This record gives sequence, structure tokens and C-alpha cells, in this order.
Amino acid sequence: MNFRLKEIVMWSHQAKNLWMIVTIVSVQALFATSGLADTQQAKHILDATGIKGGLIVHIGCGDGKLTSALRANDSYIVHGLDSKQENVDAARRYIKSLGQYGNVSVDLCSAERLPYIDNSVNLVVSQDLGGVSKSEVMRILAPNGVAYLKSDGRWEKSIKPRPPQIDEWTHYLHDASNNNVAHDSVIEPPSRYQWLAGPRYA
Repeated sequence: MNFRLKEIVMWSHQAKNLWMIVTIVSVQALFATSGLADTQQAKHILDATGIKGGLIVHIGCGDGKLTSALRANDSYIVHGLDSKQENVDAARRYIKSLGQYGNVSVDLCSAERLPYIDNSVNLVVSQDLGGVSKSEVMRILAPNGVAYLKSDGRWEKSIKPRPPQIDEWTHYLHDASNNNVAHDSVIEPPSRYQWLAGPRYA
């Protein structure tokens, strides 16, 4: 009888240990699946929009997992915005745990106006714009920049057209004529930094 009781107790401990192992593996698999889903969604977004680098803004970033996954390589800098402080705190903790903070960052923003100058963002991603208008999103996009927004359960892609008033330099001295005078009516004396681009020959 005692031997049988001892056998039952041993089996009970083994079953308990096995259950703990199964639980741990299941949790790890869940986190791995979640991370994989965010990576796949980020890849889908980048493929669908065709954006190969630059500044990405994720409006309504939530826990920061998709925000982090949008930085697919060193060509991107990602900035997440959320209207809830608890989401911002959670996203910052997650991004820091990956060692990405700096190249990926998150801030609180509940205003209708986004904290960027005109024509400075390459890609805006959002599943819920909240109080931000579509026109405000288009304001911050650079020419040829993309807004990838979810509406009524479907993703919609909008490209900001390049205005004809912005000239295109195809050569070091403007064009094949080597006349370094731009046909550009948008340019004006600088009042702020908008972007820096190389190579800086001088």
C-alpha cells in the first residue's frame, strides 16, 4: 500500500513537471507567433507601399510591436505616436527590451496636428487615425510619400504626388546641359532644416 502511494506521488510530480514544461513551451510559442505575425505584417506594409527607407510614422502604435517590426533594416527610422500614456509606456518598454530604442521611438500625441514639419515623412501607417485628418497626414508626407491607412477593415494606400513646381536634378549640375540652375519655384531661402542628403561635394 505504501509502495503504491509512493508511486502515485512520484507520478503526480512528474505530471506536474510535464505540465509546467508544456505551459512554458506554449507561452514561448505564443510570443514567437505574435512576433512573427508583426514581422509579417510589417513586411506586407513595406512591400505594399514600396518604401525602401526614410522616416516612418506609426499613428496609434499601441504596444509598439508593429512599430518595432516596421524598422526592417538600417534604412528606416520609425516614430510611433499614441494618445494613451499606458500604451506609450508599454511600447517603450518593449522597444527597449529589443535594444532598438533611438532608431525606433514612441511619443504621446493626442493633438489633431501631427508634430512634424511639412513634407518630411516617407510613410505613415495607421489602423486608427483618431482625431487626425487625412489632410494632416498628407501635409507631413514628402512628395512620393505614402499613407497606408486602415478604413472599414481594409488597408488603403495613398501616394502624395510630386508637384510640378519641384524640379528634378538628374545630374550633378542639374541636367545634361550642366547648367546648375533649377527650374524650381518652391525653393526659397532656408528657414529650417528639413532634411540633409549626401553626397555633400563642398
